[in-house]
Amino acid sequence: MSALETVRVNLGARSYDIIIGDGILAEAGKYCAPLIGAGKAAIITDANVGPIYGQALAQSLAQAGIECVTLTLPAGEATKNFAQLQDMLEKLLGAEFERSDTLIALGGGVIGDITGFAASVLKRGCKFIQIPTTLLAQVDSSVGGKTAINSPHGKNLIGAFYQPKLVLADMAVLSTLPKRQLKAGYAEVVKYGLLGSEDFFGWLEANGEKVLKQQPAALGRAIAISCRMKADIVATDEREHGQRALLNLGHSFGHAFEALAGYQADLLHGEAVAAGMSMAFDYSRALGLCSGQDAARVKAHFSSLGLMDWAALPARVREQRGAMLSAMMQDKKNEGGALTLILTRGIGRAFVSKGEDAKKLNDFLLAYAKDGV
Repeated sequence: MSALETVRVNLGARSYDIIIGDGILAEAGKYCAPLIGAGKAAIITDANVGPIYGQALAQSLAQAGIECVTLTLPAGEATKNFAQLQDMLEKLLGAEFERSDTLIALGGGVIGDITGFAASVLKRGCKFIQIPTTLLAQVDSSVGGKTAINSPHGKNLIGAFYQPKLVLADMAVLSTLPKRQLKAGYAEVVKYGLLGSEDFFGWLEANGEKVLKQQPAALGRAIAISCRMKADIVATDEREHGQRALLNLGHSFGHAFEALAGYQADLLHGEAVAAGMSMAFDYSRALGLCSGQDAARVKAHFSSLGLMDWAALPARVREQRGAMLSAMMQDKKNEGGALTLILTRGIGRAFVSKGEDAKKLNDFLLAYAKDGV
């Protein structure tokens, strides 16, 4: 059991650490106790993760003298809804949770998102800690304080910026992650190279297979670099008024794919983002912003590791190309009814483009063929 690296998210009085290690779940009580203090804790997990890691976490907290209860939610993106949120809050209120108590999210991005949002509104805000159990959550959704639930109008449209007190990223828990989930998380790792570091993307081209095979040195480096890049962006733009929007590279397209798929299990968030990033590069190429070589390089890397592209999306998504623009108009980055997209001038050179031409984008979407433009 060892902590390999600590990444600091610098937000003044709300700063916190991301502790990255191998086997540190067993030491969670040691890390959490100073933050929880004399208060109670609730472990919020799901039906997949709870049976595997819930007891180990509860035991570690108990050994540190922390009283806790466990709430287990259904697994899957569909859990991020008002009904589940209300049920969770009513149970916590029934257990007499107070503002000084702590919610601990043990799970992937879904559990982290809904737990963080619950913490932001429970008695106007209680403490929460993230213990992400997927690669996607470890490198992205657990860091930065975005919390939300979904709406029929779109993904993550109801939420709050609310920072955790701590993030514990245990690489060992990824050993029980299905390969498909690991690949979905890897898409978010690649995102950091594509948006701001061609060197990191080049390293991933050479070492991506090692990351997916969970070789400790490669996996630890990929997680640490991703967290450090996100922490630096969040520290300068916590509430996404500017550069933080770069973290949504591929997401405007990806969120639309998810909405059109109805948030069903045959399309994971990371899979939608992978396809969305390829489409963002293709659209940037169509606009003359980036080279065809860069767009092809992105696709080649994704293809070499079996990540999703447009052709692999569920048929019901591809058949709704005509509804894509409408879905993208619900994106949170849009302003004054005008589209905001994250486009690119090449690998590592993403930028925020406001006021995009909706007709031009719609023409592109309608023309997008089975195997891409």
